[in-house]
Amino acid sequence: MSLRDQILRGGTYLIGRQGIGMVLTVVGVILLTRAIGPEAYGLYAGPLGVYTFLWILLQWGIQVYLIRSEGELQDQDYHQGFTLLLLLGLVGTVLASLTLPLIVHLTGVEGFGPVAFALFAGLPVTLLLRVPEARLERALDYRRVALAGLSGQIAYYLTALTLAYFLGLGAWAPVAGWWAQQLLTAGLLYRMAAYWPRIYWEPARARAMVAYGLGYSASTWVYHARLLVNPLVVGRFAGAEAVGYVALAIRLVENLSFAKEMGWRISIAAMGRLQSERTRLISALSQGMQLQVLAVAPFLTGFALVGPWIIPPLFGSDWNPVLEIYPFIALGYLANSIFSLHSSVLYVLKRNWDVTIFHLVHIGLFAGGAFLLVSWVGTVGYGWAEVLALASYVVIHLYVVKEVGRPSYRLAVTWVVASALVLFWQELGWVAILGVVGIVLWPETWRAVAGYAKDLRRALLSG
Repeated sequence: MSLRDQILRGGTYLIGRQGIGMVLTVVGVILLTRAIGPEAYGLYAGPLGVYTFLWILLQWGIQVYLIRSEGELQDQDYHQGFTLLLLLGLVGTVLASLTLPLIVHLTGVEGFGPVAFALFAGLPVTLLLRVPEARLERALDYRRVALAGLSGQIAYYLTALTLAYFLGLGAWAPVAGWWAQQLLTAGLLYRMAAYWPRIYWEPARARAMVAYGLGYSASTWVYHARLLVNPLVVGRFAGAEAVGYVALAIRLVENLSFAKEMGWRISIAAMGRLQSERTRLISALSQGMQLQVLAVAPFLTGFALVGPWIIPPLFGSDWNPVLEIYPFIALGYLANSIFSLHSSVLYVLKRNWDVTIFHLVHIGLFAGGAFLLVSWVGTVGYGWAEVLALASYVVIHLYVVKEVGRPSYRLAVTWVVASALVLFWQELGWVAILGVVGIVLWPETWRAVAGYAKDLRRALLSG
């Protein structure tokens, strides 16, 4: 099977898993939020945002190093990665626990500390998932990755909903569900990857991983500082309920744009094999942007159209403020669907510090804007900060042009602009729908979709 067919086939497994997971999440979140309410959900979502930032910070790019490395890897490479992640997880848990009183003080949310500590304790477990997952992704074996992820998600909702409805545990119900998810996923990934870890230390291997990870991690640390904006900025100026509204809007957008994350994951392995062929690399980037938008825009705009009719009856009238913030967050993710693969290209080419500079500009605009706007106009200020941060994409575009050339934006940007108007149809009126109608009737859209459908069908029938 060709590399292109392997990518399309693997992507289909991941997107299929995420599609099922999206349905599961929508149903699960509806039931969970109705059971515990905005305040308890915010009490869980706030600490989860801080935990997620720490989890990303502590990965140190080791998984990406294992996936993108040229040539064959030896077992010692995986053992070295396991050992480094174990050390990072243990140190991270201790340091996070020691700084927890400061974090609680900054948020000002009552009950934040115990929930955060319960999540911080899981850092070693979740970090060590990266090694068997890297082994599977390097082989483009996304079927097993998808199965493990979906199984863990089912465990999360079964546990959380049982504890929420029958024992009334509030914020602690999703915490217990989260632990069930991580433990089951860990067991499945290690078994499926046929990887049996052991402690191993070789200075040369460790230095290579740490050296690559420094630049990669610096860029991800900066970008994912955006995870702290909701608990620290929205929580401080607008309270726990507002954190819950923003968290639910983010959760909805993330699940509706599930294909974007899958595309990014596949791109690291795929572009790693094209890093010495710049012409093919820029072509893959141009086509990848189009696929990302095609996979994300219909879901985000579709929910924007039906959201006002389904949020109140499904989640309850207490959650109506989510409708105000959703279009802004969806716009941020829609724009990111164009540029997310730019970072993949730069990471593969070891231009990690270029991505770091882009992320500094992005988080500066976003966090700075949120700090000023949330205190001024309330929760919707978080959304306007997302709009302000869009200007940062100019930076990463210029870096990609410098390294590999100018990708073709025409189709992707046209689709995004038309879709973005639909997100704000309540403010703009039904005339906003005309742009999408034009895109659907545009012959170039049909030619592009037909071409990708043909490639996908061939990939699924081959091998």
